Amino acid sequence: MRPKRIPFRLIGVTTAALLAAGCGEKHAPMAQHTPEVGVVTLDTAAVPVTAELTGRTSAFLDAQVRARVDGIVLRREFTEGSVVKAGQRLYKIDPAPFIAQLNNAKASYAKAQANLVSTNAQAERYKVLVASSAVSKQDYDNAVAALGQAQADVASAKAAIETAQINLGYTDVKSPVTGQVGISQVTPGAYVQAAQATLMATVQQLDPMYVDLTQSSLDGLKLRRQIQEGRLSTSGPHAAKVTLILEDGRVYPEQGKLQFSDVTVDPSTGSVAVRAVFLNADRVLLPGMFVRARIEEGVNPKAIVVPVQGVTHDQKGTALAMVVGKDNKVALRPLVTSGTYGQSWVVDSGLNAGERVIVEGIDKVRPGMEVKAVPAHLPAAPNPGADQTAAKPADKPAAASGASGAAGAAGA
Repeated sequence: MRPKRIPFRLIGVTTAALLAAGCGEKHAPMAQHTPEVGVVTLDTAAVPVTAELTGRTSAFLDAQVRARVDGIVLRREFTEGSVVKAGQRLYKIDPAPFIAQLNNAKASYAKAQANLVSTNAQAERYKVLVASSAVSKQDYDNAVAALGQAQADVASAKAAIETAQINLGYTDVKSPVTGQVGISQVTPGAYVQAAQATLMATVQQLDPMYVDLTQSSLDGLKLRRQIQEGRLSTSGPHAAKVTLILEDGRVYPEQGKLQFSDVTVDPSTGSVAVRAVFLNADRVLLPGMFVRARIEEGVNPKAIVVPVQGVTHDQKGTALAMVVGKDNKVALRPLVTSGTYGQSWVVDSGLNAGERVIVEGIDKVRPGMEVKAVPAHLPAAPNPGADQTAAKPADKPAAASGASGAAGAAGA
């Protein structure tokens, strides 16, 4: 069969139609879609500034009961671990040698008193006789000197009595303070010595309780600089609140008070000592426990806070935020944060009040894109309490672990 020939005129018309259709598609405008994102407009807020420090508890009073005389312990008069009162007798040391010393001192005192009477009478007689030249002036002077020596002997004997009474009193070993007594270090029959200062027991007052903390000198320097620059305001160390976190992670129910911060830096550790005091009526705190304390050091009245949904982190851990500018274009900002406050990050640098940060729809935009910004609908955040205050940079890793997950869920 012979193939049919297509007329050349038909081929030309078809080609012209296809070219016209191609040119029409090239010049037709393309439909563009502007993504919509939820933003929050930043404002300043008053944020408490806290420091989390580590330390150990110590007794409010720690009295070591030691022997003050030599002797044999006759008996112990307390139960180990019980609460004893100040002045309560704990041990009885054999008093027999000290009773004998006291009696000897009293006899010496009586002898000195008798000698004083004799020498005083002789001095009075010689005083009359020397006036009439019945005795020599030398004899009178000797009588006066003997009277003075007799008076000194009386005073010495009296002091010996007082010393013997004090030593006899030391045979009653008493508690110097009210508190809880620990393990007895001696038993009845043991020989104790004053020269060796034999430790017999320890009495500790556990209510209230001290908490001794350590703070790096660098953190202390930053705090003082922020106060001087007016970035932080504080009402004084005696009004600072301290929250205690126990070894099991629970928060101690009693609020503590900051007592003082040492003025000397330990050259071996580069830290300063900070002491707080806590009530301990239930004896939850025991001396030597490892604890963490959160100290409210001041308030930053102009802090920039950003919801955690608007902050992401890159692979290096740098905090990032997407900002919508006045031209409705997206810009990426690196941030420097100092911790969390409630459900927000506290930003030290990278953002300013009045800027719009994207918290919804972050996964739909890229830097440089033009977007439509609408107010975000975030769930109501709980009111930050004493346990949700802004932490210092030292606490940032613990806070960042939770915030990074929230930011990643927002589309980092």
